[in-house]
Amino acid sequence: MIHLLAEISGNLTSALGLLAAAIGVALIGTKAAESVGRNPGASGKILVQAIIGMALVEGLGVLALFLA
Repeated sequence: MIHLLAEISGNLTSALGLLAAAIGVALIGTKAAESVGRNPGASGKILVQAIIGMALVEGLGVLALFLA
């Protein structure tokens, strides 16, 4: 019984970590698209910052997957 609860809690932890990473990437993409719409001249700088932010968030998601 305890092994089953440990497996369920591990699965829930990894699922919540990856869900949070997906929400974070979506928020970064949304705000990047919004800021490019407001200032098209800065699209190169915004794209670089958005990609770096998405990579960091995905890294945390992978970390949550492996630690769970």
